Amino acid sequence: MPNGYNGKVLRVDLSTSSLTVEEPPEEFYRKYMGGSALGLYYLLKEMPAGADPLGSENMLSLSLSVVTGAPVSGQSRMTATAKSPLSGAIGDSQCGGFWPAKLKFAGYDAVIVKGKAPSPVYLWIDDGKAELKDASHLWGRTTGETQAAILKELGDDKIEVLQIGPAGEKLVRYACIINMCSRANGRTGMGAVMGSKNLKAVAVRGNNKPSVADANALKEVVQWGAQAFPTSNVSGLGKYGTAITVGVQQKMGGLPSFNFNSGVFDGWQPIDGKTMYTDILLGSKEGKQESKGRETCFGCIIRCKRVVEIKEGPFAVEPLYGGPEYETLCTFGSYCGVDDLAAVSKANEICNKYGVDTISCGATIAWAMETFEAGSLTTDQTGGMEIRFGDANTMVELTRMIGKREGFGNLLAEGSAKAAKELGCGLEFLITSKNQEAPAHMPQMKRSLALIYAANPFGADHMSSEHDLTFVEGVYKAFKDRFVDLGLTQPLPAKSLDSDKVAFARKTQYFYSMLDSVNLCQFVWGPSWQLYGPQHIIQVINAVTGWDVTMEELLEVGQRRLNMMRAFNAREGIAREHDTLPEKFYQRPLEHGPTNGWKVDKVEFDNALTQYYRQCGWDEETGIPTRDTLTRLGLAWVATI
Repeated sequence: MPNGYNGKVLRVDLSTSSLTVEEPPEEFYRKYMGGSALGLYYLLKEMPAGADPLGSENMLSLSLSVVTGAPVSGQSRMTATAKSPLSGAIGDSQCGGFWPAKLKFAGYDAVIVKGKAPSPVYLWIDDGKAELKDASHLWGRTTGETQAAILKELGDDKIEVLQIGPAGEKLVRYACIINMCSRANGRTGMGAVMGSKNLKAVAVRGNNKPSVADANALKEVVQWGAQAFPTSNVSGLGKYGTAITVGVQQKMGGLPSFNFNSGVFDGWQPIDGKTMYTDILLGSKEGKQESKGRETCFGCIIRCKRVVEIKEGPFAVEPLYGGPEYETLCTFGSYCGVDDLAAVSKANEICNKYGVDTISCGATIAWAMETFEAGSLTTDQTGGMEIRFGDANTMVELTRMIGKREGFGNLLAEGSAKAAKELGCGLEFLITSKNQEAPAHMPQMKRSLALIYAANPFGADHMSSEHDLTFVEGVYKAFKDRFVDLGLTQPLPAKSLDSDKVAFARKTQYFYSMLDSVNLCQFVWGPSWQLYGPQHIIQVINAVTGWDVTMEELLEVGQRRLNMMRAFNAREGIAREHDTLPEKFYQRPLEHGPTNGWKVDKVEFDNALTQYYRQCGWDEETGIPTRDTLTRLGLAWVATI
């Protein structure tokens, strides 16, 4: 019997309403580990090239890993993988919560979905048994309403529900998948893929935890984490959440403001994590933030998830929908020039109710604001709306309109790149790579992110590699042993983008790519400031599975996943010409603050991209993995499809 994983993958064909179980061998799990790499295996094997992202031929993988559900922090993660309706490239997205662990306890390591149901359905998985149930009565309901209805219908409030909201049903191209009404598979439009298949939700109940090969060895890691946490770098993350990053980025000049025109925002303090903690975190008025306003994922001690409540005013917010993360505070706040925490929290609530990615949503609104203020977008095109920086009311209303695909929101639901193309204006104000809006970390300041934002297979992403400022002299010393595990032995200047910085970006990209296949939370596991380091990952995997994996083997898993993504994109005609940044990042220097005048150097970037391809073992002209590289990674089969 396997340890850690179930050895079972649930196959769902919605077109025929058939449910089957596949039992991959142990070597399959060790080669791909789960998560993103596991999903890519099925997509590359079975999905035809050129499939419509919103058509029945697209496939959706909901994948766990070999350690999901183990009693250690940061393991309850699931990766959703499909062709992205936002970019037309590979789509990939992670979530936390309790749903991933519960799916593992219900007896499955992944759910692979094909086809399209004739009418809305939801999948019910109950301790190894699975069935499709009618969801016509749930179609059109918000996430809170749907969750309550399913729990009542199935008669158990311990069931976990993964679902889409009205935005996914209406095929908003950056719709996300939601569980717990506050945990999102954001980015890349995985919610729209579910909606296109008429799949409203996946409800799970599971009580059977897989066996662990060496419980004592696992316990040692857990105890180490419990002892280290109170004085660790992530203890502040537990108290203030990712929102604490607002002030940090402001100080460095890296807080994206006014649609990336500046790295500083005068209104940063009202939307900072400390303000949230004292003013609107659930329990703040009673001095009970610690017990009420901080949620966790299954088995995690950090408790970084925010829960906010605003009882009165135009932006009243329910605790059910959590609270805004750093990225959300920026995209609806500093991106839009809005310093109203209540308004930002309301926009976050709407996104979680309707199932919308907060990053693409806020960034698309910010793009519309700049385009309107430049005079390129008019009230004739917006349905009479004036869309200006700093207008909190309009920002919130546009968020609602996007979730419902109403009025001008219907066009913005296509994403800023498609909206600009259809309108014929605002191209110079886009902040997109592969049609995906940039998250709230600035490549003008963090130079290796310029490379990763452009080359990342599913578009601009801030969680696909380590950031430059952890690898400078001084900071590096604090994490030296962890970086050495990845073959990184010399710190580098923050603003460099030479071959050594490219190697830093590439090696840490392999590491984070591995994390997205082993499905470990990047706030808990990492090469620098996180609670656990690379050696702990080896210890946990080996303790859970009974294997003898090494760091070299794990980094190869990450490299394998990255190459599978590039191969998928190559089938779709996506190559070097798509690995670029928006012209704005090259052409427009930042204004004000410590990064005043900074921009991305196009020549430096192009040289770094060529070097990156060379180091990855890809064709330097196309960026496509070579046959030799695929064969070395055990992916010779990919080269033939």
